[in-house]
Amino acid sequence: MRELTEYEKHVIEDKGTERPFSGEYNQHDAQGVYCCKKCDAPLYRSESKFNAHCGWPAFDDEIAGAVKRNIDADGMRVEIVCAKCDGHLGHVFEGELLTPKNLRHCVNSVSMTFRPIEQETNETKLELATFGGGCFWCIEAIFSAIKGVTKVTSGYAGGDSHDANYKAVCSGNTNHAEVVQIEFNPREVSFESLLEVFWQSHNPTTLNRQGNDVGPQYRSVIFIHNEQQALIANNMIDDLTRIAAWPDPIVTQVIAYDGFFAAEDYHNDYYELNGEQPYCQMVVKPKVDKVKALFADKLK
Repeated sequence: MRELTEYEKHVIEDKGTERPFSGEYNQHDAQGVYCCKKCDAPLYRSESKFNAHCGWPAFDDEIAGAVKRNIDADGMRVEIVCAKCDGHLGHVFEGELLTPKNLRHCVNSVSMTFRPIEQETNETKLELATFGGGCFWCIEAIFSAIKGVTKVTSGYAGGDSHDANYKAVCSGNTNHAEVVQIEFNPREVSFESLLEVFWQSHNPTTLNRQGNDVGPQYRSVIFIHNEQQALIANNMIDDLTRIAAWPDPIVTQVIAYDGFFAAEDYHNDYYELNGEQPYCQMVVKPKVDKVKALFADKLK
């Protein structure tokens, strides 16, 4: 974590606001990536930045999984924070019709640093995959062991922000699925390889159920991030169906990615930190051991 000045602490940790038109990135138009001042996590790409004439940097999209939303204490506005360190960024507004995406992230300049495109060209561009296959404690532990996977985050996808929390999702009354969002290096592991692991990490033929975990939140689902992922996933399902890989039909959904909400902190690395608990021993460990045996050549 970066050591912050008193003013930076006021905005980032105490949720203050810089004066309008005073920030260094208000009129900034260079190509690159805007990162969190506190932890350096990438937040926004320059192509998502636009001039909202509001006095603060404005973006109509964030890097997937980089930003979390919280309702302000007064219930009037939606705060945005860095998903990695919870540093305060600003607020998000919808319905202003300022861009085709109809969304404005109003961000304090002091909450960010800027990485020019020249620095990005020499780095491997990481990609995202988002899978749901039952309890995310299981699939997080499985994909965390795969070579080329740089980060696995448990969370919720398929629903809205207001009920993207464990208690609500576990009720089965939201549209969310428990998922993991996987950040991976395509030079080391392909999307096809991740799908091979995905099929073996759960039963894709049981509708809204994995073992004793029952409900739509446990459905088998692939949230696709681009057309190439859709083509690969659908072709693989066709191939598996043709060879009758399972006696029952595959019920896995393949649907467009529409956002990800990181789960509460205590879900992160759950199996690693709670491996002796009965659920981990009886449910998670057998699945992890099975996948590791099948894909020993793909492990870190």
